[in-house]
Amino acid sequence: MASQTIDLVKNELPLEQETVVFPEEGLTGLVLVDIINGFCTVGAGNLAPREPNRQISGMINESARLAKLFCEKKLPVMAFLDTHQPNKPEEPYPPHCITGTDESNLVPALKWIENEPNVTIRRKDCYDGYLGSIENDGSNVFVDWVKNNQIQALLVVGASIDISVLDFVCSTLSARNRGFLPPLKDVVVYSQACSTLDVPLHIARSTKGGLPHHQELMHHVGLYMAKERGARIANEVSFGALNKP
Repeated sequence: MASQTIDLVKNELPLEQETVVFPEEGLTGLVLVDIINGFCTVGAGNLAPREPNRQISGMINESARLAKLFCEKKLPVMAFLDTHQPNKPEEPYPPHCITGTDESNLVPALKWIENEPNVTIRRKDCYDGYLGSIENDGSNVFVDWVKNNQIQALLVVGASIDISVLDFVCSTLSARNRGFLPPLKDVVVYSQACSTLDVPLHIARSTKGGLPHHQELMHHVGLYMAKERGARIANEVSFGALNKP
């Protein structure tokens, strides 16, 4: 039944993806969303995978590859890390990524970026990295990062595509459309480097307040909704000129 439902959704909501080639001369920024132990490392917390997960592993590998490429090119990278105070729950989810715990830290494959000069790390206490970048004085670390680096295109990857990634993409596109993020033009979501939670129905039913979260279905829905908001959805990304026939 589940596979039939997924096929129906994909047929009724077809997702066209593209190959995106970023020009060498244009300034592209990479945004890594919540690629942290609490969402990605087996057994690391309430929202971490319970067993090895192909989609999450693929997301980590592709994100680490892109981070290395951007650092080699000395291009700007921003990493959002979900980090919560113990007395401020993020309903409807159980406690997760509490400050001071390893849940809120980067996965081992990305720990090295903490020492890279072109990387900005921002801990956030909400789903949306855009809102989570607002300081007490009203300034916004992400907005300043875009403007200071004169970023024209954003490449967005991470977890979860239908939650934190989507919220960030929607806010960023709205801000761009209102002229708050010059010179930003394009927001590209790379599907192969995005993942989401996998909470089967039987697990959700046995967990107080648990919500089922079908990974394949919600991955597709998250990408589709990002495209609806104006993001470009890519299944392949690279730098350089397109090969002409």
